[in-house]
Amino acid sequence: MDVRTSFAALQYAQTRPATQPKPEGGDGFQKLASDFAKTLAEGENVAKDAMTGKADAHSLVQALAQTELAVETAVTVRDKVVEAYQEILRMPV
Repeated sequence: MDVRTSFAALQYAQTRPATQPKPEGGDGFQKLASDFAKTLAEGENVAKDAMTGKADAHSLVQALAQTELAVETAVTVRDKVVEAYQEILRMPV
């Protein structure tokens, strides 16, 4: 079997575009993270407004519930990622 470096380099160059990440993949996670931060900031702003008397109790409870749901979702996703990583580490090489 004759393997030449130019042939290997050509094959690598042809397959490389298929392995590069798609740009929209990073945008989805970035949007998710910004939405999470936005939800936390909105909850904090409503809490501040409620302390100064600018917001009613109903909007405070609603904002806190949304914030709690966002944090619980983030923790669940984190736990699943850690679990998957640990499962990969347990795989025999």
